[in-house]
Amino acid sequence: MSPADQNASPAPTQTIHLSGGAGTAPEHESTGFTIWFTGLSGAGKSTITAILERELRQRGLRVEVLDGDVVRTNLSKGLGFSKEDRDTNILRIGWVCEVLSRNDVVAIAAAISPYREIRDQVRARIGRFVEVYVEAPLEVLADRDVKGLYRKAMAGEIKNFTGVDDPYEAPLDPEVVCYSDGRETPEQSANKVLAKLEELGYVAPTTGEHVLAAR
Repeated sequence: MSPADQNASPAPTQTIHLSGGAGTAPEHESTGFTIWFTGLSGAGKSTITAILERELRQRGLRVEVLDGDVVRTNLSKGLGFSKEDRDTNILRIGWVCEVLSRNDVVAIAAAISPYREIRDQVRARIGRFVEVYVEAPLEVLADRDVKGLYRKAMAGEIKNFTGVDDPYEAPLDPEVVCYSDGRETPEQSANKVLAKLEELGYVAPTTGEHVLAAR
């Protein structure tokens, strides 16, 4: 390298601007949003989610589902069930939902997410957020638990089980409450969520009264 080359000013580097994701807001107003299902284990979150996902896809929307059990074996593999680990798990799911939502995707999270403060943190970050509380009494969940996990937890054989010896903090003011104790079918619950999405203007209403049929 010649002395002249050594004294030359370096060429300016090009600044690359991200368009969404990784903490950078997109340049357009996103049409995405997050639907956050919360409730005790076995309440029916995943069942309602599957029905809702199918309907939203049929309406031409881009949809991604983050199921709590699937996330635990992938994104949050290695985390335990201490409060700190549970919070970390939910914040990770929330971050993914935030990135998806700001990039015109409907993110559906189905996770127990037992602590109200962390759910509220996720809501505040995302903005376009619909909380769905899937409610069922503990005794109903225990009766239909084929694995017997609730009975074992009640007998003290399983520790830190949400709803038994670890707290579940129900939402104070969710957008939708679904009852999975026999008062409504999963299809009726999904319809309640769809009706709220239409009311909020997140999805376009269908012509006439749209009712999901049982399949």
